[in-house]
Amino acid sequence: MPISDIPILSMLRTKMQWHQERQSVLATNVANADTPHYRARDLAQPDFHRVLTTSLALAKTDSGHIEGSGNGDSPFAEDKNLHYEVRPQGNAVNHEDEMLKLASNQMDYEAVTSLYTHSLALIKVAVGKT
Repeated sequence: MPISDIPILSMLRTKMQWHQERQSVLATNVANADTPHYRARDLAQPDFHRVLTTSLALAKTDSGHIEGSGNGDSPFAEDKNLHYEVRPQGNAVNHEDEMLKLASNQMDYEAVTSLYTHSLALIKVAVGKT
């Protein structure tokens, strides 16, 4: 079985890619902080529930069971539930909030990268290639 087929590693890779894309979106927000009528953007969290239910292949074996549901949304969908105060020039970017999001995103990315690295190290130990 290829390493890319291991669900946890696939989810960690997806999470790393999401953090990279989010960093770009947040940096764009900061860069456009003085642009009139610019609205800050953010990304919605990846939907791992869909991946887990798909990989587990749940089956409805009784008419009383609830069917699983999954939406076809991209894991990198834009978060539409953002509410910002708008300045008189029409701009809705708050530097402090964006910088906090950037720092939090960086720490989360480093944590996911560490988990991925340690997972690969465990696989190497299991295979006997230390």
